Amino acid sequence: MQRPFDIELAKFKESLLLMAGTAEDSVQNAMRALIERDDDLANRVKADDDLLDRLEMEVDEEAINLLSMAPLATDLRAVAVGMKISHELERVGDEATSIAKSVLELNREPQLKESVDIPRMARLATALLRSALDAFVHQRPDQARLIIPDDDEVDQLHKQLNRELTQLMEYDKANIRRCLNLIVVVKRLERVADHATNIAEEVVYLYEATDIRHADHAP
Repeated sequence: MQRPFDIELAKFKESLLLMAGTAEDSVQNAMRALIERDDDLANRVKADDDLLDRLEMEVDEEAINLLSMAPLATDLRAVAVGMKISHELERVGDEATSIAKSVLELNREPQLKESVDIPRMARLATALLRSALDAFVHQRPDQARLIIPDDDEVDQLHKQLNRELTQLMEYDKANIRRCLNLIVVVKRLERVADHATNIAEEVVYLYEATDIRHADHAP
């Protein structure tokens, strides 16, 4: 017979999974809107951010209910980590919304003729997010650990794309407004990867009870 706590914990995890799917879809839709110059899709991303905000509040309420049931130490850790992951997912939605707003600005002007490989960075960032969420769902702290070093590749690409966009602005002042919006997009993708890394660290803590958040700074 299941404990009442286990039943409520299952509902809590279901809400987190719904948040995870919505956040991942938001990032992918924001990038599709950028590539396809699709205003309708960009506006859908903005609407989905409201859904993520509501889901985060639901997760918080469910967490408070679970905490009131005096959980065991391992259960307490699951609830605490779930709340942190929920916050990261809500922030992912914020990043996607920021990208969508930049897309709407970009679509008011002709597309840049010069090629900047933002889709590559988007693929890397979304792959990290998907992998972190899979590690959470399938209880794979070993997979989560592999995600963390990959964030460095996204950081390097972020710097490279910033240099390229800055050069385009210097080359032609007519590019400034569009390049500034693309710099925002690149920054938000870098933040998506950061949120994925944070989720991965929480997954390791959840299943191994090991805090690795500052491991890279250890002497």
